Amino acid sequence: MNFFRHAIILLISFSSGVVISGAVFALIAVIGVVPRLAQKTNTTKYLKLYEEAIVFGGILGTLDLFINLKFNLPYIIVIFFNFCTGIFFGCLAVSLAEVIDVIPIITRRGILKKGLPLFILALALGKLFGSIWYFIVPGFYTP
Repeated sequence: MNFFRHAIILLISFSSGVVISGAVFALIAVIGVVPRLAQKTNTTKYLKLYEEAIVFGGILGTLDLFINLKFNLPYIIVIFFNFCTGIFFGCLAVSLAEVIDVIPIITRRGILKKGLPLFILALALGKLFGSIWYFIVPGFYTP
C-alpha cells in the first residue's frame, strides 16, 4: 500500500514539473528572449545552442530538486554562474515588460478571447491546490 502511495505522489510531482517547465519554456519562446539576444549580439548562428542550453538547464534544475546535486566548485566559477544567471533573468524581465504592452492589443483583436478566462482560472486553481497540497500533506514541507 505504501508503494502505491509513493508511486502516485511521484506521478503527480513529475506531471506537475513537466507542466511548469513546459510553461516556462513556452513563456521564454513566446517572449522571444533567445532570438532577440542572438540578434543583438550578432550570434544567430548559435541560436540552436542557446535553446539547447536553456532546455539542459531546465532538466538539471529539475534533477537538482529530486537528487539534491552538490558540486564543490571554486568561488570564481560560482560567481560567474550567478552573474550569468542574473543577466538571463534581467533579459527575461525586460522582455516580459515589452510583451506586457502587446497582450492588451492581442486580446482586443480577438486572438486570445476564446477560453482565456478558463485558462486563467485553471492556472489559479492549480496554484491554489498545489499550495494547499504542499502545506497539508506530510513530508512536502519540513520547517
